[in-house]
Amino acid sequence: MSKETTLEEKALPAGPCVMVIFGASGDLAKRKLIPALYNLGLAKMLPENFAIVGLGSRPLSKEEFEEHLSSELCDFVSCEINPKLKNWLVERMHYIQGDFNHPETFQELEKTLKEVDKKYKTGGNYLHYLAIPPSFFLNVVEKLSSAGLTQEENGSWRRIVVEKPFGHDYESARALNLDLQKHLREHQIYRIDHYLGKETVQNILVFRFANGIFEPIWNRNYIDHVQITVSEELGVEHRSKYYEEAGALRDMVANHMLQLLAYVTMEPPNSFDAEAVRTEKAKLLQAIKPITPEEVLSSTVRGQYGHGKSAEGEQLLGYRGEPGVSPESEIETYVALKFLIDNWRWADVPFYIRTGKRMSKRTSEIAIFFKKPPYTLFSHTEVHHLKTNVLVIRIQPNEGISLSFSAKVPGPVLNMGRMKMDFSYCDYFGSKKPAIGYETLLSDCMKGDATLFLRADNVEYAWETLISVMDVWKSMPARDFPNYDAGSWGPEEADKLLEKEGRRWRNV
Repeated sequence: MSKETTLEEKALPAGPCVMVIFGASGDLAKRKLIPALYNLGLAKMLPENFAIVGLGSRPLSKEEFEEHLSSELCDFVSCEINPKLKNWLVERMHYIQGDFNHPETFQELEKTLKEVDKKYKTGGNYLHYLAIPPSFFLNVVEKLSSAGLTQEENGSWRRIVVEKPFGHDYESARALNLDLQKHLREHQIYRIDHYLGKETVQNILVFRFANGIFEPIWNRNYIDHVQITVSEELGVEHRSKYYEEAGALRDMVANHMLQLLAYVTMEPPNSFDAEAVRTEKAKLLQAIKPITPEEVLSSTVRGQYGHGKSAEGEQLLGYRGEPGVSPESEIETYVALKFLIDNWRWADVPFYIRTGKRMSKRTSEIAIFFKKPPYTLFSHTEVHHLKTNVLVIRIQPNEGISLSFSAKVPGPVLNMGRMKMDFSYCDYFGSKKPAIGYETLLSDCMKGDATLFLRADNVEYAWETLISVMDVWKSMPARDFPNYDAGSWGPEEADKLLEKEGRRWRNV
């Protein structure tokens, strides 16, 4: 097993290695992976002894592959291209055209890696990135194992990065974990969730545990409820084929949303060691109270967007009118759920999460609503009611943290006004460095730091939480789709989910 990465090592470039990208001619490679590697190079976080080997189905020569990615780089990097760095990266690119089902492809890969090892002195360290459909995951791992490309020996390491979706439900996720573990040890498997690469998500643990004023009130005694929102203005765009199979519950809740919930609510780990952090996340996910089939009807809402207008007045298609979508589709593009956590810290505190496409505004945030103080002191004043203190962690856009509170309005009469203390990453730390969102994750993979990646049990517990929701929704297809307008904040039923308990969604 690879040794634990220290804080000093995290600030240094990774050691020598080759990044093998399966699906190198696809969208993920050109939009995210290669630009992220470029940004790591810009930050001097790539090793000098580094190379890229791409595998894809498209018949490209090495020169055509280099041209393909270098020309696309300009479109997806948010800063002016450094020609010297670009040439350095392009020179280290190699390409293999082949079929992932054929052993010959992996024999060619083994041959190429030996040549690359010799030329760039990469020490036999391979990071295999599976930027391919999930149906190929196991097949590729089996053939890598048969070719000896997953065996760690003579001090070298071999790691596999698996993109989401990791399984389609609890049973398939568990089966995939067991199948992968036949060929790999758990420390070699890096299940990636790109949301965990965002600075503000990583900051949640620092915010909670490094500030003595927050941790003592981070519990059921002071917090009334929590809202987690991830809303998108865009529709499904070119992902209709995937979305028709997945829907919002599988696409967002089973991974991103439950990971955010875990970071907000987990107990403090005894260190930032990867296993310590992931063990506390596992305990939290296990503690989420199962939603019974009866509760699915009262604690969950699903929606699908119909025709509508954007904030600028642009006419927007409904989901069933999007290219590649069935005119009778029952797939949800919106989900709202209420969770309870069955442990000492969070007993009886409701957690409301929602995510949707074609909503009024693009935002990802966590809002913590504190309990109101007693009103007794103000009963004979001009103050008619007290407002809730709200702490908001903004993940995107305009990353930052704000805290709202009440203060007296100047004057002879006791009136209260709403004040806000607001911290913005951009204001305090200057303009953002060029970032795709994968930089930290790729660097951590190369260094063997699995803190931000999902362990097998983390994945399985998350899927297990949603079993009854999936079962009930499957047995009772939605009858009222579409039930919210594109450009709105979602279906009315989602508002009622909170209103019946005397609460309201925080709409930005």
